[in-house]
Amino acid sequence: MDEFEFILYVADQIKSKNFYEQVLQIKAVLDVPGMTEFKLSEHIKLGLMPEKSIAKILKEKTEHPAKGNGIPRCELYFKVPNPEKYIKRGLEAGAKEVSKLQERNWGDNVGYLSDPDGHIIAFAEIR
Repeated sequence: MDEFEFILYVADQIKSKNFYEQVLQIKAVLDVPGMTEFKLSEHIKLGLMPEKSIAKILKEKTEHPAKGNGIPRCELYFKVPNPEKYIKRGLEAGAKEVSKLQERNWGDNVGYLSDPDGHIIAFAEIR
């Protein structure tokens, strides 16, 4: 395996794209109807796909992703040099605070937010 992409199903692709651009301070490398992608590192991308788009692929084989909107379904754990800045930008962009930045028993100083779709975002300090 050489490249990895994690795709979040979102209610509103444009709203989510704007949110992640503001929080991560990077521009999407792909932004077409049905998919937005952010290059997080040389081999890792974050994708945003509208719930209605993935529902066409999944058909009736699974529950419609919109039924889980607002319920935490995954966690993005970012190790960054200054988590306070990311958390502040997240809150300014409309994220909800889940847990304040603090030392955790596993050794990370990390804070938790939820994005507009309820996905959990953790910003941990690089050590």
